[in-house]
Amino acid sequence: MAIPKSPADSIQDVLRDPELTRLIQSPEHQGLELSRSRQVYTNRALKMDEIALVGFDMDYTLAVYSMRQIEELAFHMTLDRMVSGRGYPAWLRNLKYDHEYVIRGLVVDKDFGNIFKMDRHNHVGRCYHGRRPLSLDERRARYQTNEKIRLSLPRFAWIDTLFSLPEACLYAEIIEAQEARGERVDYHKLYDGTRESIDEGHRDGSLKSELRKDLGRFIKPDPELAQALHKLRSGGKKLFVLTNSLWDYTDAVMGFLLDGRLAEYPSWRNYFDYVVVGAQKPAFFAEHRPFVELNPNGSVARPQAETLERGRIYEGGNLFDFERMSGFAGEQVLYVGDHIYGDIIRNRKASQWRTCFIVQELEREIEYVEQHAADVQRLNELDAMRTRLDDMINHHKLLLNALDRRMERGGPLPADLDSRRHREKQDLEKLRRAFRATLLEGSELESRFETGANAYWGLVFKEGNENSRFGEQVEDYADLYTSRVSNFLYYSPMQMFRSPRATMPHERALLRRA
Repeated sequence: MAIPKSPADSIQDVLRDPELTRLIQSPEHQGLELSRSRQVYTNRALKMDEIALVGFDMDYTLAVYSMRQIEELAFHMTLDRMVSGRGYPAWLRNLKYDHEYVIRGLVVDKDFGNIFKMDRHNHVGRCYHGRRPLSLDERRARYQTNEKIRLSLPRFAWIDTLFSLPEACLYAEIIEAQEARGERVDYHKLYDGTRESIDEGHRDGSLKSELRKDLGRFIKPDPELAQALHKLRSGGKKLFVLTNSLWDYTDAVMGFLLDGRLAEYPSWRNYFDYVVVGAQKPAFFAEHRPFVELNPNGSVARPQAETLERGRIYEGGNLFDFERMSGFAGEQVLYVGDHIYGDIIRNRKASQWRTCFIVQELEREIEYVEQHAADVQRLNELDAMRTRLDDMINHHKLLLNALDRRMERGGPLPADLDSRRHREKQDLEKLRRAFRATLLEGSELESRFETGANAYWGLVFKEGNENSRFGEQVEDYADLYTSRVSNFLYYSPMQMFRSPRATMPHERALLRRA
């Protein structure tokens, strides 16, 4: 009588089935591999078949801006305001915008006129005063001796959006220019004036008015966006737009992106079940302003809407009423945005909505790392080698100390004691030279690798060997993150996004040895 196979045997039979191997290795399925720069990455597992409603921010999410052009425009418009309205000297209008000098995740210290980048432990890494890099001793004296960095203090400003980059660059350029002339700079006043001038440009619509004059110059329509939204709708999802931009600008941009792209959707509004503009995030997630229904011309139709209806336009509103009136709440909702605080962190603290963070810089960063994979591998090898050499140095130092103590105690000594001490000293010196060599090679290689990504700040997601504070926030608060909305086109609307198995340092060591 045949003995039944155990469940484990059955599992192994399934996994070793030659037909399974053929399927996995078939050209058809090999072609399903998506380039790393276009993948959706998972921090917290998410089942798309449990998502009923998907929402999108507009600026830098659905609308992908040409970063250099829009940043330079905002830089010069803000500079003009500061000269004409805040009394700054006219010669500052000659300042140039350097798009490489600023990245997301930087911190401005308004008390001392410094801009720095932090790692996930809030340790200050690279730091500049104006355009001058601070030395290691200067950084330690300022940020590592007397105090713990608390970014909630009024003296610090967190550069966490792409819209914030021009203000940080302008701040540094003005400090550099005025101090080069021997002029005294009130760092705190300068930053607040820069911030207020940029805010004025957004509030009065002057910046977006300039953008609307030539949307094609400032916005790069994603040819796959319409198909990605259609695929989500075809999978049974309802879609909504939730943006801080006002109706006139939203209508112009969304029409530019989507009108006439697919025959099934003659207007961009046909893609979305709900459209909410002027949402004033993050206040949308914390306050209780009413939804105002607008007419297509932007005038008020109803000052306080009691329902949310497909095909209508709403302004303002709040999280509680949105969930109540739409009928979708908590983990049924996935919200996709680019603002780490306004779209992701504040959202997560106020609601149970799932989140996807759009990081436009991700494509460039992944492609750069892939091109320099040999450098990354060598840095890992050098790091492991330093750890090993450090252990060996400490071991030989202990042996040499034991031999020295033996001589100090006096009495009869082994005949080979001197030769053993000499040999230990020679071995110790060889190990120390090797350790110094790994430090030197690692430092030079890391410098080349980091400055190749960005001459001032290195990689957006890293600071030295650690995740940057920005990278840590993405990992902590965003369930998913990716480079653009259209990347969802390459996944099923029922996709199970699986997070990688979490590992602690002791597990990683075991995995490396394995």
